[in-house]
Amino acid sequence: MKRIYKWMILSLVVLITLSILLIKPDPTRKHSQIKTASHQLLSSPTTDRARYNPGQHIAFSIRTKEKAVQLTVRYYHLNKKIDQQSFIYKQASSHSWKWLPPNKDNQGYLAVVEARTSTKTQTETIAVDISSNWRKFPRYGFLSAFPTMSQAQINQTIARLNRFHINGLQFYDWSAKHHRPLTIANGTIPNSWTDIANRPIEKKTLLSYIDAAHQRAMTAMSYNLIYGALANSEQDGTERSWFLFKDSNHNQVDVNPLPDGWKSAIYLMNPANQGWQDYLIHQQEQVYTYLPFDGWHVDQLGDRGEVYDNDGHPVALADSLGPFLTRVKATIPNKSLVMNAVGQFGQPSIAKAPVDFLYTEVWDNQNPDYIDLKKIVDTNTQLSSEEKNTVLAAYMDYDHSGSFNPAGVLLTDSVIFASGGAHIELGEHMLSKEYFPNRDLTMNALLSQTLIRYYDFMTAYENLLRDGTQNTGVQADSSEQIPISYEPKQGHLWVFAKKKTTHKIIHLINFLDADSMKWRDRNGTQPEPQERRDLDFTLYDSKPVKQVWMSSPDLEKGQAIPLSFKQKDGKIHVILPSIRYWDMLVLDYK
Repeated sequence: MKRIYKWMILSLVVLITLSILLIKPDPTRKHSQIKTASHQLLSSPTTDRARYNPGQHIAFSIRTKEKAVQLTVRYYHLNKKIDQQSFIYKQASSHSWKWLPPNKDNQGYLAVVEARTSTKTQTETIAVDISSNWRKFPRYGFLSAFPTMSQAQINQTIARLNRFHINGLQFYDWSAKHHRPLTIANGTIPNSWTDIANRPIEKKTLLSYIDAAHQRAMTAMSYNLIYGALANSEQDGTERSWFLFKDSNHNQVDVNPLPDGWKSAIYLMNPANQGWQDYLIHQQEQVYTYLPFDGWHVDQLGDRGEVYDNDGHPVALADSLGPFLTRVKATIPNKSLVMNAVGQFGQPSIAKAPVDFLYTEVWDNQNPDYIDLKKIVDTNTQLSSEEKNTVLAAYMDYDHSGSFNPAGVLLTDSVIFASGGAHIELGEHMLSKEYFPNRDLTMNALLSQTLIRYYDFMTAYENLLRDGTQNTGVQADSSEQIPISYEPKQGHLWVFAKKKTTHKIIHLINFLDADSMKWRDRNGTQPEPQERRDLDFTLYDSKPVKQVWMSSPDLEKGQAIPLSFKQKDGKIHVILPSIRYWDMLVLDYK
């Protein structure tokens, strides 16, 4: 993305250890923690799609590993059980079943799958999203390599992303040229070509990936710049008068250099120029004619300083983006549209355009701290009049080598998810750079398993995290003498709250052991926070409370846990079972 490709990597290797606790869940009692069984009864459950339309059955799959397993599946919306199914499997084998949720759009659910034999019990969970499209609750992923691939490889990648409930994919750098993505001859496109970095691109791979994504109800987005052209683009029908210039005499075209060995630098066009708009919109229509993409992920390069049009007039670049997008949507109304606001550049203009949601590429030279992530989500909500959710591109462990540091990733995801945003980070690999094909860092298998819990949590509780919640005040004390702060602060428990109808949602994020408040965790040094248990809190709230419950991606596999509480004289006394990275405490008012 987001070019000015920076990819100098240090050569240190970091060994990562991460404990995963298997918790025996039972939402009718206080939590308990058990060790991972040496022999499990069943595999983690999967679903056949990343999202479902109202009225559509969900198909679950699981593999039992012993004979005579009794399976009980309980379905929850937030903390309320809405349905239950039971099955008996006599053989160790793969099994599947279907469930029809309530016929209501934009709802998140958690399926709690409990397996029993005469001597053992195991519980797993998986989330379900009932949404007629991805716009309300985007969970964005990416693909960035399209060489010759087997169908098995493609299916494996898409199935893995499906387990994270990724419902949209950015197909990054697939085109031959930014200004002319496809070369069309005699009504056909070639079977293969090279991208801007001269990497091989196979049409069959693209088509297979798009088809596999569609089978999982994932939106396939075609990547391209809003104003990019390669060298000698005038041979393909562009005009010099369409360029952006660095001087009022239109002598110096604005150019973004790229590494040696690539096809070309990127020469910038004026997105306010109608001739260029007509040209690029036509190119995008050609893309849709030959490749069944569902929409266009539009990119930019951020603030370019003073730039001019061919007549020597200054171009208000930030203000030109929204009108161009509006024209794209008017011309191609049935396709999705998303645009990257690099460092929030142009976001006020983009937010007024008919984009599906707001997308910000966050740079730590402008927004380095955890609080900045929440501020960006809040700002985007305000800019869109509370109508559009946010996805952040925030690249982790930027100067690190070896493997991603789980603690830094999980703290940053906790902040983004609790703030109401999503994080584009998952594809064939995990993102650490703005150039998406870069894969110098690897994701440990245990981090991958933990992130599944986090994405389950974001999906199951989407109606409290991303569905019209508003910031509200909160005051809390801890008898455990744990330092509490109402903004992210090193050595403190960050507490902030949101409200929705009869709910007050209090987020607690653990910075008690943090070595830095910089979200990027550039060198992978953020330590794993210690788990604290049985935390005694007093909340100040005079509104009558009906019930108090909590949930966490770090506890009971995301199940809702009812909490005993006492309310008197405007004070609510409650004991939180534990906290590791992030807990969500919910007050349900009478």
